[in-house]
Amino acid sequence: MLCLYTVFGMELRMTSTFPDISISTDRLVLRPFDMADVPAYIEMMNDELVTAWTEAPHPYTQVDAERWVRRIAPAQRTKGDGIVFAVTEFLTQRLVGSVRLHNTDWRTLATEAAYITAPWARGEGYATESVLALAQWLFRDQGFERIELRTAADNTASQQVAQKLGCISEGILRNARIARSQTEDGGWADIRTDLIVWGLLPEDLEGVAEQLADAGGYGTYNDWN
Repeated sequence: MLCLYTVFGMELRMTSTFPDISISTDRLVLRPFDMADVPAYIEMMNDELVTAWTEAPHPYTQVDAERWVRRIAPAQRTKGDGIVFAVTEFLTQRLVGSVRLHNTDWRTLATEAAYITAPWARGEGYATESVLALAQWLFRDQGFERIELRTAADNTASQQVAQKLGCISEGILRNARIARSQTEDGGWADIRTDLIVWGLLPEDLEGVAEQLADAGGYGTYNDWN
């Protein structure tokens, strides 16, 4: 649903929501989460690297996963904040990650992307492929003008995804995120980290898919998150 208002003869967007859709690539299907994803999602979210670089609860429980699938993820779309996709393999239907848009600004047509790849699917280029498909859909079909990615300063794998997509590094937000570091006793301690801000505009995607194909595809590094 799209709401508009007029100021001094200019038509402006107040709020909207993304359509309830799925997106397919040659290898992947991006679709809404369902309850069948819960066991694999719990396993993915309890992975050490996911724990380190995300703000998800730890340990990630059955209750957390069911709340995500039933309430939190759908509400991202219905409230207009963004949209959440489970990333699954086209052939096996196995959950291999997630990708989402959030902090969406409907007036400026800008949003922020975030992505996670399951430990059993790293090294296949799934994060790059899924975010590229999402960006193409967002720019071409939804008329958006900007996607922003924010990666922790030490999360080099996530930065490689941004670079492969043609994102431009726009600056550093100092001490802007709390990450987690594993302690000697197996616990986790909060640590502050800088964030690198990446911007992606429609013109930045020109030729990206072809360049990836010429380079042998997506999976040349561990693009886990």
